[in-house]
Amino acid sequence: MRVETFSFGSIRIDGVTYPHDVVIDRGRVRKRKKKPSQKFRDAFGHTPLSIEEDIPWKCRRLVVGTGAGALPVMAEVKEEAKRRHVKLVIVPPPKRLRS
Repeated sequence: MRVETFSFGSIRIDGVTYPHDVVIDRGRVRKRKKKPSQKFRDAFGHTPLSIEEDIPWKCRRLVVGTGAGALPVMAEVKEEAKRRHVKLVIVPPPKRLRS
């Protein structure tokens, strides 16, 4: 799978644009169901990735893209990844070059 472009509110994967957060699990793309994490929103200023979500743990490496940099990853997710021996990779937004 190839992530072609992304911007605030959308991501393009293999020629398909998704206007929402996505989860890619073993080659399948699905919408991120962030409702379980919304109760933590006030503490973070943005709905974080929490252990309450359906995280695809059947992997060796879990990659979390933070979009524009606003997606917080809760400590419990980091601890669970460590417990499961899953390498957690948190991808920050790309740096913008000045012209």
